[in-house]
Amino acid sequence: MSDVRYPFTAIVGMADLRLGLLLNAVSPAVGGVLVRGEKGTAKSTMVRALAGLLPSIAAVDGCRFACDPAGPDPQCPDGPHPAAGSHERPSQLVELPVGVAEDRIVGSLDLERALAEGVKAYEPGLLAKAHRGVLYIDEVNLLQDHVVDLLLDAAAMGRSYVEREGVSVRHAARFLLVGTMNPEEGELRPQLLDRFGLTVEIAATREPAERAEVVRRRLAYDADPAGFAARFAEDERALAGRITAARELLPEVELTDTALRQITAVCAAFEVDGLRADIVMARTAVALAAWDGRTEVLEEDVRKAARLALPHRRRRNPFDAPGLDEEQLERTLEEHAQPETEPEPEPEGDGPDGGDPDGDGPDGGSDGGPGDGGPDGGGAPEPTGDAAPETSAPEPAPADAPAEAGAPEPQPVPAQHPAPARESAPVAAGDPYRTRLFTVQGTGRGAQGRRSPAETSAGHTVRARRPQGTLSRLHLTATLQAAAPHQVARGRDGRALVLHKDDFREQVRRGRESNLVLFVVDASGSMAARQRMTAVKGAVLSLLMDAYQRRDKIGMITFRGTGAELALPPTSSVEVGAARLESLPTGGRTPLAAGLLRAHEVLRVERLRDPDRRPLLVLVTDGRATGGRDALADSRRAAGLLAAQRTASVVLDCESGPVRLGLARTLAGLLGGSAVSLDELRAEGVASLVRANRPVTTSMRKAA
Repeated sequence: MSDVRYPFTAIVGMADLRLGLLLNAVSPAVGGVLVRGEKGTAKSTMVRALAGLLPSIAAVDGCRFACDPAGPDPQCPDGPHPAAGSHERPSQLVELPVGVAEDRIVGSLDLERALAEGVKAYEPGLLAKAHRGVLYIDEVNLLQDHVVDLLLDAAAMGRSYVEREGVSVRHAARFLLVGTMNPEEGELRPQLLDRFGLTVEIAATREPAERAEVVRRRLAYDADPAGFAARFAEDERALAGRITAARELLPEVELTDTALRQITAVCAAFEVDGLRADIVMARTAVALAAWDGRTEVLEEDVRKAARLALPHRRRRNPFDAPGLDEEQLERTLEEHAQPETEPEPEPEGDGPDGGDPDGDGPDGGSDGGPGDGGPDGGGAPEPTGDAAPETSAPEPAPADAPAEAGAPEPQPVPAQHPAPARESAPVAAGDPYRTRLFTVQGTGRGAQGRRSPAETSAGHTVRARRPQGTLSRLHLTATLQAAAPHQVARGRDGRALVLHKDDFREQVRRGRESNLVLFVVDASGSMAARQRMTAVKGAVLSLLMDAYQRRDKIGMITFRGTGAELALPPTSSVEVGAARLESLPTGGRTPLAAGLLRAHEVLRVERLRDPDRRPLLVLVTDGRATGGRDALADSRRAAGLLAAQRTASVVLDCESGPVRLGLARTLAGLLGGSAVSLDELRAEGVASLVRANRPVTTSMRKAA
């Protein structure tokens, strides 16, 4: 891979992304930009190219935190810097890997040295390295929520804090934050989306000529990176100079009262939560004016700022797509384009506006009011209520009535025959509802979430143990207890304890993990009744919502006809799962065994990929099995394979009618799980009814 960056000015198209990045370069106070788009759209290329345009910075010699010599950070761990020398260096681009640990981000304290030697041995993290530069988070939606919270807190406050057992370090951390994500791989929570200043949606162009130019330039860069960069060197210098000029002009830009009123009116009209959107829009509009070389914010700046700052703040539930109503935006801007004026007092006395005491009604009786018989001031009033004439369809003639002259003779109605079995069109899902918490039994070690008990980095402390690797969460009491019996032998002669490395203990914390929820849905003809399928889809949609809130991965298998299909490979994107569920057709036979065998294979592969993530199987079926010589026996053997893996299972029993065979409940027993009928869903929800399941335990309290 070449060390020569792809030039920013050589990138074809993507005007919105280009503008969003440049505005943050002009004013980092905008709050960063989140880039949402499909894979292969040069998101990462453009972000890396931006770093080459930023002005170089002056940094204090020997300072690991890049303190500005003109105003060093008074809390810098390497400080103070009373009269230190300085040097010029390029702005840093720091890339955050997906699997990064918290200590790598904020830095780490050597607690052993802090307690034993009384020194603050602090190793700076990536936030310190990114100070006064660019922090780039690729696939930000795949990071743990607490890591994203930590990064956004630092970006908002401009400072990083490290607290470990009473030992604290803090330092400046001001940077341009850029995150990229592919929505197909999962969404960020609305609370986290709101913390990004701007968002940009990008997609590859569908114009052949433009696509050809992208390929042409990329091939030229790969063949000769240095020569290709030289072709755009002049454009790069001009753009870098424009960024510097806009930064210098920024303090002089005036946000007029009219522009501010338009900003707040737009945010109110779109019903965004809180006031962060108003502040971000104001900062963005000011940056737009500076970028265009103006000292006053115009309506066009407000319009562009709204398109960048509001779409991701419009989501109300996990299945909403970001967006903005352009007509509503234009209407709101127009309504608040003029300064507000005080209403004029109404004139007194006679006149068209003062009323006529001799009139026949409240409007003077001459303006077509109610006393004049209609809205046009003439004619009788229109009948209302019972006086209004009724229109009705003509009644059909009796069967023995004589036909009218010239009327065509009735044709015989052909006999109705049942239509052959065929695929039914998808039906809409019922409204989702809240379910109660259900968990996988035992204590896991999976990724932090909100479902099953697990040992995690967050939560309450349950015990102490010897450190496994670098000590990060000191258990102070256990450490003192381990050291106390040896103080005399170690020659303690003062108030300070004599600590050895073997004395240290770390905390073991109990929290909750996320799981893999695998839905196996019967889409055969026996499920095709519209009312039943609506209820089934509503139940699955409710569980998808629950999975989103608990940070689970989800997958979906459907079976009908002659086999089973992996409709949704395991993913963090519940939005994609909801879309697949909505378009799910039904019809054909019921190959239940094929669905269970496919689930067995998917879970086997996922255990190899992520052995710490425990699965939960949700089987949606009426228990019937057709399509083979011994379909029912095959399905029971397949259930035995899943039970042998101790897969936690819940069976959603979709059987209905006065006569029920109980096949789904028998299947639940073979799986080692429990069954719940559709009739019980609304009363308590699926989750509350699996508490008797051996591998699954259920809380009796509602999820918070």
